[in-house]
Amino acid sequence: MKQVIFTADDFGLSPAVNAGIERAHRDGVLNSTSLMVSAAAAADAVAIAHRNPTLKVGLHLVVVDGHPMLPPREVRALLTPEDKFSTDLVHNGFRYFFLPAARRALAREIRAQFDAFKATGLKLDHVDSHHHFHLHPTVLRLLLEIGQDYGLQALRVPAEPPLLALLAGESGALQRRLQAVLLRPWTQHIRRRIRALGITTTDCVVGLHDTGRMTIERLAHILRVLPEQSVEIFFHPAVSDAAGPWPLPIAACAQELAALLSPAIGALLIEETVQRVSFSELAAARRG
Repeated sequence: MKQVIFTADDFGLSPAVNAGIERAHRDGVLNSTSLMVSAAAAADAVAIAHRNPTLKVGLHLVVVDGHPMLPPREVRALLTPEDKFSTDLVHNGFRYFFLPAARRALAREIRAQFDAFKATGLKLDHVDSHHHFHLHPTVLRLLLEIGQDYGLQALRVPAEPPLLALLAGESGALQRRLQAVLLRPWTQHIRRRIRALGITTTDCVVGLHDTGRMTIERLAHILRVLPEQSVEIFFHPAVSDAAGPWPLPIAACAQELAALLSPAIGALLIEETVQRVSFSELAAARRG
């Protein structure tokens, strides 16, 4: 059976994102989301999660392109002069790997974000990160070490099936295959490492190449060609009639929301015998 987790990233970024996620869960197929605990609308997101107890919530760790949980003076080694994490992922990657002061600050910030999630009273379903920066070896090591103190049971490993575009009749197959070949040794290492710790992940992830392009038609193609495995498909839904910012251009967020709300997608899940699951359900099944 195909087992699919429909996840929305960037929960807490803004009222527009929060409203889109709540609507996609209540009226559509979305069953999971990832919370940015240091974002401006995080409190609103937590309130939404509490009034929608069937929405599974994980931590969307932010250590690039965002704001810290800790006061800037405590993590100065990580921040720009504007008291934000830099958007330069390569520069951040080198600093986090080579600078001891940055690694110490990173450990404090990661723990602070886990603490903030715990303080919400929500059950930690899974962990992923902004721009998938937990693929960075230093961030991954600290996340795994610290996360075990907070009941970390599931982690996104962003590895997409390389032939997915070809099977779905879409363009971009060469780029997908190339990225899969380059990333595969590292993502396979991560899988072995987390499984040794008893941490669960899905067999594959979809959305890396389709961020902002997950239309109803594209999602339908993907659901039809998915293997009979556990798969996470992630989205960035948001509404246009609430305050931003938006994680993607407004039109892209709107079309991803439309895909999650589409009755045709709901019908296709039945037709293709797709079981909607959560990370915590996968973890429980694999423990049992």
